[in-house]
Amino acid sequence: MGALLRYPVKSMLGEEVGAAEVTERGLPHDRGLALVHRESGKVASAKNPRMWRRLLTLSAHATPAAVRIVPPDGKALWSTDADVDERLSELLGQPVVLTGRPPAGAELDRAHPDEVLRHGIRAPVGVDVGRLGGAAPEGTFFDFAPLHLITSATLRRIGELSPLGAVDVARYRPNIVVDGAGAGFAENDWLGRDLRIGERLTLRVIARTPRCAVPTLAHGPLPRDTHALRVPAAHNRVEPMADSDPQPCAGVYAQVVRPGRVAVGDRLTLLAAGG
Repeated sequence: MGALLRYPVKSMLGEEVGAAEVTERGLPHDRGLALVHRESGKVASAKNPRMWRRLLTLSAHATPAAVRIVPPDGKALWSTDADVDERLSELLGQPVVLTGRPPAGAELDRAHPDEVLRHGIRAPVGVDVGRLGGAAPEGTFFDFAPLHLITSATLRRIGELSPLGAVDVARYRPNIVVDGAGAGFAENDWLGRDLRIGERLTLRVIARTPRCAVPTLAHGPLPRDTHALRVPAAHNRVEPMADSDPQPCAGVYAQVVRPGRVAVGDRLTLLAAGG
């Protein structure tokens, strides 16, 4: 395993950790907090870049007591500050509330990625309204499942196919980067399989990860890069799950079958079908 990452506030920049106890709810503090729009009640997500791309200018860092949020000007605020909602609303230009509990029936907007590519991040484009966490434990802020994995080989292959060269892992927001040689997009073949990482942690791959507009956006100092989506769209348009429509994919979603502690450097084993 080449890297372990978490994102303490949904759609903000995250942080690397050396080791973690992974439970059915994923990594500790991963998407533990999110912003909710005061008027619509929807969860803020950079999947709708016209409204929420500024989230990716903020970084979030978890501590045992609170989450430290750092905006571009470096004037940090804490999730426990009395005025945190007001300050975040000012930074984002939208009225928001920072919360650790999803609203009942929580929804978010996902802009049509092909339209974002054609018309740009400021243009009005089609938006699908979706529910959070179709394959995640109740009360979490995950888009779909509690863990997202991608291989370093896939990242290298996207970079090889991009006219801009190497692509930064931050654009794809994985929890686990599986290090090693091999062909890009090999994760496609993991669908329905179990993976063991380290001595105990066992995951079940339940979907290939369809990519939205987020990889194309500026991430902190990383500039906008439309090829981060164009390459998977051209070279890995596959079914996320059986009998679904093909979409640009990179990486896979997984659920936790058996919790366990993992650390960077742990070995990943692809288990035989059926366990």
